[in-house]
Amino acid sequence: MFRALSTHHTARRLALTTAVTATAVLFAAGSAFAHVEVESDKAQALAENVEVSFDAESESGTAGITKIRVVLPEGIASADVTYGEGPKGWKFTVADDGYTVEGPAVKAGVNAEYSIVVKQLPDAKELAFKTLQTYSDGRIDRWIDLGEDADAPAPVLKLKAAAAGAKPVSPSPSETTASPSPTAEETEPTASPAVQAEKKSDDGGLSTGAWAGIALAVAVVAGGVVMLVRRRGGASA
Repeated sequence: MFRALSTHHTARRLALTTAVTATAVLFAAGSAFAHVEVESDKAQALAENVEVSFDAESESGTAGITKIRVVLPEGIASADVTYGEGPKGWKFTVADDGYTVEGPAVKAGVNAEYSIVVKQLPDAKELAFKTLQTYSDGRIDRWIDLGEDADAPAPVLKLKAAAAGAKPVSPSPSETTASPSPTAEETEPTASPAVQAEKKSDDGGLSTGAWAGIALAVAVVAGGVVMLVRRRGGASA
C-alpha cells in the first residue's frame, strides 16, 4: 500500500510540474505573436481619400510606446499622406520615404492606435507598411519582414481590384517636412525579447511554429499524466 501511495504522489507531482511547464511555454509562444495590424474600410486599388488605421500592439508591461516610424509602400508618396488621429499629444511628421507619429508614452501594456489618410491607393494587390516601434525605455520592435512565414512581419493591407473606370490621379507636389532619416539605432536596433526569440530560428533556433508544436506536445503529455494519476488512484482505492 505504501508503494501504491508513493507512486500516486510521484505521478501527481509530475502532472503538476508538466502543467506548469506547458503554461510557461504557451505564455512565451503567445508573446511572439504580437505585431502591428492595419485595416481600412476602403481597401481597394485606386480608391481615393482612404483612411488607413493601424494598431501597434504593445509587448511591454513596463514601458509605453512613444514613436512609430513607417516606410511607405511603393506607389504612395509621403506628400499624399496626412494624419488622421492617434494617441493624445502625438504629432505627425513626414519624411522622404514615409512618416513618423510620436509623442508622450501611452500607458505600459496598451496598444498605440492611430490612422492616416491617403490621397489615393496605388493599383496593387497588397501594401506593406514597414514599421519601427519605439518604447519609452529605448527598446525598438522592427516589424519589417515580408512573407507568410516572416518572423517579424510588416503590417500588410490587402486590396480589392480597382473599380471599373478608376484612374490614377496626379501626384501631389513633393513637399515634405524635414525629418531625419532612420538612425543606426533605428535601422539596427536591439529587438524586443519576443522578436529576438523569433530570430533564433535563423541560427538554428526554434521558430514560432516550432514553439507552438512543443507547447501542444507538452499539453498532450500533461493530459496523459493526469489520466495515469486517476487510473492509479482508482486502482489503489
